Amino acid sequence: MHEVAAIVEDLVRLGVRSGDVLMVHASLRKIGPVSQRAAGVVAAIDRAVGDAGTWMMTMGASDEWAWVNDRAEAEREGLLADAIPFDPFLTPAQEDVGVLAEVMRTTPGTFVSNHPEGRFGARGPRARDLLENVPWDHYYGEGSPLERILKLGVKVLRLGADIDTVTILHYAEYLAEVKSKRAVRRHRRVLWEAGPVTRTVDCLDDSRGIVEYDGPDYFGVILTAYCALEEGSRKKVTHGVVGNAPCDLLDGADLVAFGATWMTRNLGR
Repeated sequence: MHEVAAIVEDLVRLGVRSGDVLMVHASLRKIGPVSQRAAGVVAAIDRAVGDAGTWMMTMGASDEWAWVNDRAEAEREGLLADAIPFDPFLTPAQEDVGVLAEVMRTTPGTFVSNHPEGRFGARGPRARDLLENVPWDHYYGEGSPLERILKLGVKVLRLGADIDTVTILHYAEYLAEVKSKRAVRRHRRVLWEAGPVTRTVDCLDDSRGIVEYDGPDYFGVILTAYCALEEGSRKKVTHGVVGNAPCDLLDGADLVAFGATWMTRNLGR
């Protein structure tokens, strides 16, 4: 059993500092048992970044009606008529994002964006600035929480999470010079000012990729290549262990720049 204080020490040893702005991806299973469970990990990150620090996670929204968006557009509104609407205050985090996102969402002091697709949670003094009045369409692009957190000098903290789950690379998809990027239109039932309504969301395809790519998930390919880079005699990425999990800490803006260049070269052919 890892105590919260030990997780804090591991984060500091990895390079997390008081006042940092973090984008966190985590696997609780790989971190191992922590006192207070997921709440203990939330508390540990809070303590590592301190009162002046801010951290954010992607959380999405649980949606039992996602299958509707595989049907023809003309059918979707009728199929969604009886769907439980997305409620920014009550709808749980998307299941495959992980337990930590849902525990973070329900922890007092967390600010959550009111978007059913590009939904984030953040804690700290910059949380509201990051997540208030986010774009409805292209929620990972211009004006998005991803762009906003990059401007704050974000570090990406990967706590045992899969190599292809670094959400900030979706912003690189908007920057990449790739012709005919694949876009999608989704329909969601949402709780709006006058009650439940069906709304459309237009965005680049953040599920299947912005183009067909003959190979594994290109986010994982990009991060693997980035982790191998060196600056002088030092690796660009700091590696370590938090709890039982192999972890990485890296500069978010540098990763996005690298990712956009990689996409332009490899997806723009």
